[in-house]
This record gives sequence, structure tokens and C-alpha cells, in this order.
Amino acid sequence: MKRVMVIVFLMLLAACTQESDVQPVDSVFEGGTQGIVAEFEPFGVEEQGVFTIFNTENFPIEIALRNLGEEDVPKGNVNVTLKGININDFTGIVSRQLSNQDILEKRTEFNQQGDEEIIDFTPVQDAKYKLNVTGFFQPDIFAQVDFKYKTHAIIPNVCYKEDPTDTSICDVKGSKSFFVSSAPVTVTNVEEDIAGRGIIVLTITVSNVGGGRVTTPQDDFDTRFDQVGFRIDTDTNGWECRSGGRENEARLVNGQATITCRLRQPLEKNTLFTKQVELTLDYKYQSIIQQTIRIRESLR
Repeated sequence: MKRVMVIVFLMLLAACTQESDVQPVDSVFEGGTQGIVAEFEPFGVEEQGVFTIFNTENFPIEIALRNLGEEDVPKGNVNVTLKGININDFTGIVSRQLSNQDILEKRTEFNQQGDEEIIDFTPVQDAKYKLNVTGFFQPDIFAQVDFKYKTHAIIPNVCYKEDPTDTSICDVKGSKSFFVSSAPVTVTNVEEDIAGRGIIVLTITVSNVGGGRVTTPQDDFDTRFDQVGFRIDTDTNGWECRSGGRENEARLVNGQATITCRLRQPLEKNTLFTKQVELTLDYKYQSIIQQTIRIRESLR
């Protein structure tokens, strides 16, 4: 009896030792859920949580853009539009809409804060309110930020197995590990399954986690739904990917969409290996920031 217990213990110890020898795959991404992040620069002196300016004073209108995601943004791909105020009531504002003038490079291991650019709506002379003020005027200034972006996802160990009854090497059914670049639209789950002998299927869940609106790069934003473009970057002729019956385009419901990718042709007999599969989400994103200012009547 003791001998049996010792043998069982040694078998368990060997199994644990083998399991510990399996090294996890490191992600090539820093990770996160942000892309282009915008915020207003200070307008002036802050009083009771509100930036306050006298109506005889000039003040800047500047917005800081920072790329906290993992996709470089070319010059001109971020559009910032002032909203909430009539710019004709102010002097010094050169335009209602401006774009980034330089490349905003992605966040990396060596540049955790990402690239930054200041969008200055008052580059020649600071703004000044032109109309009369009695007491104070307290407008909300909004900035709508639209930018084109991409999310990159890697599924490092997809199981290519022709015989689903074979239990060796890898699992053809179940959840798969994956890695995603930092972006406001992300991948939240990946499942692998079979759809007939030799046909493997990937089910990929996509989520809008940035709090803004999203659409395909070539389309306008739609108040009815969000949508993203997508493509498989591995064996592009070998996979067919759809979402809700559409190829290369997914509509999000309650912030989520499901992309189903299946092999076009069955695997050859005795096929058995693992392979990395890569997915790219391509879209235009929109967020809105807000800042309240108080323009106070000057008594002098």
C-alpha cells in the first residue's frame, strides 16, 4: 500500500514538473484600451473648479492630443472640431476644425506616454469674447475628436488538427489565449471549434471599450449602430471571415460584435500543428471632451 502511494506521489510530482516547464508566450504588445486621448489645456485661473476669465482678457484655446495606443497616426488623421460655442462671438479663433500637423507615434516600451501634439485654435492671438456680459457668462466648450485607428490581435496557438478525436499536441475546441494592441476597440474573447472534419472555426468577440463611437474608415458615423472593418492577416486565402452575414465588416450591438472565421478548405489528412493567426480591426473613432469656462464681467 505504501509502495502504491509513493508511486502515485512520484507520478504527480513528475506531472507538476512537466507542467512547470511549459513557458507562456510573451505578448508583443504593451496592452491597454486607449488610442488618441484629448484634453483641454488650462484656460486661465481656476475658481471653484471652473476656469474664469474676465471679458476684457484674452485666453488660449488649446487641446493636447496624446497617442496612448499602439498604432502610429499619420499627419492629418486626427480632426478636432470645436462645438458648443459660436466662434463668431470670439476673436482669435482661426478655425472651427483643425488637424494634427505631425505623426503621432504609438506608445512603446520606451515611450510609455506616447507622442503628444498641441492643437492651437488661437495661434496668432488668444481668444476674446466680443459680446457684453452682465455678471458672468458660463459656456460649455466641447471638442469632437475623430481619428483613424487600427487594433492588432494575435492568437499565438491556433490548433490545426484534421482529426478531432486525436487528443495529442493541441486542443481544437475551447478558449484560446490572445494578445491585443492598446486601442479603444479591442478583442475580448477567442474560441476555437470544428465545423466538420478538417474544418476549424475561430469565434472572435470584439468590444468597443473606449466610450466613443466607431465606424468603418470610409463611412460616416451612424447614430443607429457602431461598425468596424476587419481582416485576417494570416493565410488570407485560407480563411473566410464574416460577422452577421457581412464580410470584412462587423456591426456592434450593445458595444460588441462576433466575427466568425473558418477554413475555406478541409485540412489534409493527419494535419496536426499549431500556428499563429493575426487579425486587424480597421476603423474611425470619435470621442467628445467638454470643459466649462466662466467669462466674468469686468468692473473696470
